[in-house]
Amino acid sequence: MGRINVLQKHVAELIAAGEVVERPCSVIKELVENSIDAGAKSITVEIKNGGTTFMRVTDDGMGIMRDDIRNAFLRHATSKVCVQDDLDSIATLGFRGEALASVSAVAKVELITCADCEDVGSSYIIEGGEEVSFTDAGCPVGTTIVVRDLFYNIPARQKFLKKDVAEGNAVSLVMDRIALSHPEIAFTFIRDSKQTLKTAGDGKLRSAIYAVYGREFSNSLIEVDYELDGIRVEGFISRPEYSRPNRNMQTFFVNNRYVKSRTAGAAVDEAAKGSVMVGKFLCCVLNIKMSFSAVDVNVHPAKIEVRFVNERPLFNAVYHAVKSALIKGDKRKEAVLLQNTPAKRVDPFAQFDLRTRDVARSQPEVTSKPPESVHTQVTPMSAKPSVTPDSVTSGERTQSSTPAYQSKFTPFYQRRVTVADSGKVDNYLSALDIIAPPVQEDVPVSPETPIVEATDTQEISPVHSESLSTSPVEQEITPDNAEVNNEPQDITLTQEPQAPEFKYLGEAFRTYIIVEVDKELILIDKHALHERMIYEQLKKEADSCSQLLLVPVTVVLDKAVYTAVIDNLDMLSECGFDVEDFGMPTLLVRSAPQYITGEDISDTITEMADYIAENKKDIRSEKMDWIFHNIACRAAIKAGNKSTDMELMDLARKMLSDDSLRYCPHGRPVCIVLKKSEIEKQFGRA
Repeated sequence: MGRINVLQKHVAELIAAGEVVERPCSVIKELVENSIDAGAKSITVEIKNGGTTFMRVTDDGMGIMRDDIRNAFLRHATSKVCVQDDLDSIATLGFRGEALASVSAVAKVELITCADCEDVGSSYIIEGGEEVSFTDAGCPVGTTIVVRDLFYNIPARQKFLKKDVAEGNAVSLVMDRIALSHPEIAFTFIRDSKQTLKTAGDGKLRSAIYAVYGREFSNSLIEVDYELDGIRVEGFISRPEYSRPNRNMQTFFVNNRYVKSRTAGAAVDEAAKGSVMVGKFLCCVLNIKMSFSAVDVNVHPAKIEVRFVNERPLFNAVYHAVKSALIKGDKRKEAVLLQNTPAKRVDPFAQFDLRTRDVARSQPEVTSKPPESVHTQVTPMSAKPSVTPDSVTSGERTQSSTPAYQSKFTPFYQRRVTVADSGKVDNYLSALDIIAPPVQEDVPVSPETPIVEATDTQEISPVHSESLSTSPVEQEITPDNAEVNNEPQDITLTQEPQAPEFKYLGEAFRTYIIVEVDKELILIDKHALHERMIYEQLKKEADSCSQLLLVPVTVVLDKAVYTAVIDNLDMLSECGFDVEDFGMPTLLVRSAPQYITGEDISDTITEMADYIAENKKDIRSEKMDWIFHNIACRAAIKAGNKSTDMELMDLARKMLSDDSLRYCPHGRPVCIVLKKSEIEKQFGRA
């Protein structure tokens, strides 16, 4: 007896159905595309429990004639392809004739339809590929298909479905893409009896984008309309300042069909060079119209990937379309200012909040004269300490005692911390001495208040000096504590690990600190070291590093990851982010860690959301650890930034006194040790 068997009909249908129907969103995609091909102007989609138990698609298209209903559920039955030549120029979304047959093989399907040339509609029920009933029905012109209990007859496939929330998000993403591809159709999406999408159907792509992504995103777009070599590119791209840290918001259509095209994505990235920061990507919704014979859509079971006869014209058309749109649409003075001053950190809140800008302007300038205050201080942060030849061996020079990796956060700190939260923040700053110095304010001085000033013999660390003082905002003047201040008080210093004696030699390539310890030469990566310092402190006091924002930040996410973030708001709160649900798919950030500046908040939340959604393991510690990595990397001083000798010496001192600061959070070494004997061997002295 032979070993090769011909499969039974129902087994073959189940296998074929698995190629088309993977999950509920696959069913919705096939049914909605059929409605579009039927000429519908209004399509309503409703799902329950993520689509696993109930899906309904209703349209006002031409309907299905009564004599064609049974044939419509047969495999390879279609009205869109007749002869072989039709495959060379496919102009419809569907053409294989497998959708209804595949869906009916793995679910319970009910069809209610009425053709525009018939007076009475029809009702047809089929379950597992077997007809159950076929009767007349009263209904308007159009088609309604109800799908229940997906994979009810294949338990092995059913157990591989994800949670209802994840499946519902996948359906929502499919509806967003289809709505963007056909703005001339009014789409309505109802999820668990709640309407989540409603498009106008006025034929304007911006209206569809507004319905899908919201007002803020739609207002940040630049129109694209360009034609080259018979290829027309239409749609919108985001302005450079609204770029995102990933490509999730890049959407491409070819002849109104959603596709994944690496060629088009590479063209957009190439066109954005010089306008967008490295690691950022433009958002776009682009419809590429070209000859149907120049593209083959029959290369992927879900028709998401396509193949072009020649990809070079496509690349050129998209590249020049995006490039010309950026040149034409991005003419703001603020953009010119940012390009001319790349080293200056600009606070976006100061541009839009006039009250914030006025407060910043009214702040008194900090001079070298020690400000009078009621708290005991060693030295004011703005004062310039005397530099001895022993402390700086590379040459005597005048330097600021406020390191750049502190002072660059100061404007952000001053503008965004409220007086109500100052005590909490000051307590945190006293423990974390690598962020901004406390804000100096003019406070009346009591005559009895002693002020301890630094002497010439005192060795003052430029970073640790603020930990010896109490913020003037934190200490309140009362008669009781005024009397106590009349008596001499001893200042108790916390004993910190002492660093071995070292000789500071300088900095190489504005990245590596060079110090000499005993008979060793040590090269220290300042970015990796500072990143590790912030990371360690975040793990210790993550819940106390948050500060209130004067202007809340709105973050628009992809709907596929939006729900994952909503389910993990408590985790974000532990990391210092106060995030609220602002309505799908928007989040509202009211507070954030003081490490992160205003322009980085949106990007940080976006990266966190993507990681949370893609992470397969539900382990909170791993997610938290990744978030700490992300925050520390963004807040640390960058390689190539200009640093003073005092800053570099203090960083070196911290590393040499703490053995835990030997590797950055990503596992890269913080320092490299070159022994004297090894160097002498290289020079032939050994």
